[in-house]
Amino acid sequence: MVFLKKRWRTSSGTLRGAVWMILAGACFAGLGVTIRLSVADIDILEVIFFWNFFNLILMLPWLWHIGWVGLRTQRLGLHALRSINGLVAMFFWFTAVTMLPLAEATSLGFTAPLFATMGAALFLSEDVRLRRWVAVGAGFLGTLIILRPGIEIISPGAILMIVGAVFVAISFLLVKVLSRTEPPNTMVLYMSLLITPVSAIPLIWVWEMPHGLVWLWLLGVGASATCGHLCFTRAMASADASAVLPYEYVRLIFVAIIAFFLFGEVPDLWTWLGSVVIFGSGVYIANREAAAFKSGRKMKLLAAQASGKTSKL
Repeated sequence: MVFLKKRWRTSSGTLRGAVWMILAGACFAGLGVTIRLSVADIDILEVIFFWNFFNLILMLPWLWHIGWVGLRTQRLGLHALRSINGLVAMFFWFTAVTMLPLAEATSLGFTAPLFATMGAALFLSEDVRLRRWVAVGAGFLGTLIILRPGIEIISPGAILMIVGAVFVAISFLLVKVLSRTEPPNTMVLYMSLLITPVSAIPLIWVWEMPHGLVWLWLLGVGASATCGHLCFTRAMASADASAVLPYEYVRLIFVAIIAFFLFGEVPDLWTWLGSVVIFGSGVYIANREAAAFKSGRKMKLLAAQASGKTSKL
């Protein structure tokens, strides 16, 4: 054990990031499974509440440790908007997971970064050049390969998942804006604080006391979501996004294996082919964004150095 700890500490950031991202993929694969098992007995809206409730419970020790300073914010309205948007995204995502084969749902969910790239160009005035637009177009081509419109009837579940991916993309953009002034833990805390009471309102109409194994599935929803986000955060902190994000797509392999053994689902050739196209597009976009970020940071550093030299003169 000591040897493994030493090897872990001395390993490269990229290797650690890859391991964390693969673990995140396993957790998120488990999330889809536990959601499907939960909604077999209780309403989707109740499952959404318990997800947020368990997230809030896990955040309270951090708030207790750091004190009220953790609630300081300059963007309360934006936090509220992100929370409402997140609740809508959850509803579409949860519903789609119950209607689609898990591998197909996961593949279509990977379109969120494509929508986020479009939104960043349209609403945040980010410089998205031709090659990234081509990559976005290729990603949506992968979506068409999976859906095969005109050959297959597009299912309501697929439509819900794509709509959910749009709302997830909006969340990405809101996080980009919030991160300019808000620390990550504050963003997570406000998400939990604001969304939990709102998600409790529908319980007036749909509440049903969970029983037996349902409690286990609900705990699995909360635990897999929280662990997945923690692993994802550690992965992003360990190395450049372009180095670790490609490993996020390992989630599809976990999903395919679990879905086969638990639900007897076998992804067809078109789902795998479309997923590969979406995967390639996502990896290219991640690499280009990382390169643009490094270039911008370098330009700022050079400008600061030039300014310092000028002031000395």
